[in-house]
Amino acid sequence: MTLVTNATSLADSAVVTAYERHLRSERGRSEHTVRGYLADLRNLEAFLQEQGVDAWTEVTLADLRSWLARLDATGASRATLARRSAAVRGFFAWATRTGHLTRDPAQRLVAPKRVRTLPDVLRQEQASDLLDLAGVAADDADPVHQRDRTVLELLYASGIRVGELVGLDIDDVDRRQQLMRVIGKGDKERTVPYGAPAAAALDVWLTVGRPQLVTEQSGPALFLGRRGRRVDPRTVRSAVHRLLGEVPGAPDLGPHGLRHSAATHLLEGGADIRMVQELLGHASLATTQVYTHVSVERLRRSFSQAHPRA
Repeated sequence: MTLVTNATSLADSAVVTAYERHLRSERGRSEHTVRGYLADLRNLEAFLQEQGVDAWTEVTLADLRSWLARLDATGASRATLARRSAAVRGFFAWATRTGHLTRDPAQRLVAPKRVRTLPDVLRQEQASDLLDLAGVAADDADPVHQRDRTVLELLYASGIRVGELVGLDIDDVDRRQQLMRVIGKGDKERTVPYGAPAAAALDVWLTVGRPQLVTEQSGPALFLGRRGRRVDPRTVRSAVHRLLGEVPGAPDLGPHGLRHSAATHLLEGGADIRMVQELLGHASLATTQVYTHVSVERLRRSFSQAHPRA
């Protein structure tokens, strides 16, 4: 087969580069999401080249189905197949809409339905134990321990994502009204409240802990690392894992587990699901509804364990 030498050739990355710009500038996708989409397209490219397909214009629905079948045969999970299928559907739809291609071979591509599993969450007493441990650790006046206590209090109090938390600047926090201005997915801004324990921890961090770490490189960042720069998400994840490891019986969760826990506990406490949707920054109510399933499952478990006629 003759190699196609135009912008739709697999050997020419111009169309993929244009799609990358679209994801970043027009769709406002996160760096993590963009990297994932591009990795999925590179995986498809490699498969197509093995099959002798030289250009995006030559790709057929049968090629795409064969690609998914290969992934399935090599042990890819349903979640992976669904994600990769969505990635290539998005690419081909964009390429057709913008005139890079004249037809969309992925329009009828269907991946196996994703099996939705309920997220692990902390029980309310485990969340309380975690925050108590963080508070005890902060009593040694180490500014990093004061930061970690504040980080955990805010993550659990507000349900914000770790990326949103580390992106906070000092001016994003209204300490008088106990509100945070958060930039979420797609650069969407929302305002999130937090409670008294988080406010107390934040006051200590800003008046005692942060001044000990601040340097010329700190800028307006709310949370700092040991060297005075904006704290890294990996550092936050490490702190959450470390402290949770000291809570008896607690699942091994990261910051996103605290987000799941906050949402679940709010609903268990009677919060309106649309309020929780707004708090978490979910574009769709369906995304928030998974937490109602968590609460119902916990209710069912408690009933089975406690009721004499369960």
